[in-house]
Amino acid sequence: MIEIGLDSFVGTSLDAAGLPVGEEQRMQQLLEAAALADQQGLHVIGIGEHHRPDYIASSPAVVLAAIAAQTKHLRLTSAVTVLSSDDPVRVFQQFATLDLISQGRAEIIVGRGSFIESYPLFGFDLRDYDALFTEKLELLLQLRESVTAHWSGKFRAPLTGQGVFPRPVQTQLPIRLGVGGTPASFVRAGNLGLPLVVAIIGGEPAQFRPYVELYREAWRAAGHAAGKPSVSIHTIGYVGETTDEAAATLYPGYEVVFGRIGRERGWNGSPKLQFEHSRGPKGALMVGSPKDIAEKILRVNDDLGGIDRVTIQIDGAMVGHENVLGAIRRIGDDVLPRVNG
Repeated sequence: MIEIGLDSFVGTSLDAAGLPVGEEQRMQQLLEAAALADQQGLHVIGIGEHHRPDYIASSPAVVLAAIAAQTKHLRLTSAVTVLSSDDPVRVFQQFATLDLISQGRAEIIVGRGSFIESYPLFGFDLRDYDALFTEKLELLLQLRESVTAHWSGKFRAPLTGQGVFPRPVQTQLPIRLGVGGTPASFVRAGNLGLPLVVAIIGGEPAQFRPYVELYREAWRAAGHAAGKPSVSIHTIGYVGETTDEAAATLYPGYEVVFGRIGRERGWNGSPKLQFEHSRGPKGALMVGSPKDIAEKILRVNDDLGGIDRVTIQIDGAMVGHENVLGAIRRIGDDVLPRVNG
């Protein structure tokens, strides 16, 4: 079975008149969408951590706790937790608490983040980008194995046997490693025996196959006795009634969002050309009719040698709340049966 779910950064949205939605209303829209996803049989929802004016999910665990209160089945995960600029003890405590609230549905996806605002915000030096993540991931993994911790590092005060509470419902709190396009990150996930989440928001998923194989090879070489290599993907998309309707609904907001990010990062190229290529049959974006989306999920499964989960960010390009709800219904009614039927 391939799990299918949603990701959200709880970003800018528009109302039916095309006007910006306030932050309070935007959060209520997210909760309504999550409740519908649960009713429609989707498997998971992920909330991404950002510290920018265009996103309001700076605290994924809090948002997920609110979702937990309105759902019964959805797995609840960050997407991602920027571990480099956080405290692993607090991260573990927050998600263990979420696990208690949700009766065992919490997960954490950890990463270094696609934006850098959290580093100066919390007093960290970007020159320590990788060292911060390496050290803090080591501590987080130790915390889930034992109530008490003996640990020392460069970026945090040592632990000398203190207990870390509460403990989760699940015997072992699931932790996945979110990666972009850096081969070393794929190898790290394999060496540590962690499930892999690949962010593929452009280009072609098949291009990631060599990196995914690096992950699987590293897993086998490390000799992990329990479990097996697990590959999930995160992407952007929209499920419409028809292929053309889906593209027409998503593109205006996509152009705004990726145009803004492109200017910030000095990217060259046309958002339109990128969009048209990436929404094609071999591209990364999940944009189209339910039939299109199901076929693409199965193609990505083949391209990457097997995947366990796909999460789609359908509310990230100002498509409007009613369109988001419509897309969720189409995923539940039509995409899920086509993929797993």
